[in-house]
Amino acid sequence: MSKVVVISIAGETGLWVADLDAGTVKPLDPPKSGGLKAVADLRSTGVTVAKGVNVAVVVKSAKDAFAGHYDG
Repeated sequence: MSKVVVISIAGETGLWVADLDAGTVKPLDPPKSGGLKAVADLRSTGVTVAKGVNVAVVVKSAKDAFAGHYDG
């Protein structure tokens, strides 16, 4: 199973790559072709795309997440 996720938050323009094994999150250059470009293009029109993710929530801070809070 992959442990790398491409993410972004509504209202933000960039994409990020979270490597769960490495414990890193890095900005992703805008894709120029392929399936990820198609997803990025859809996202720019307001479409939400999710594949292989079973939980994704926005929190105000990491402290809130570690305390069990989320913006629901």
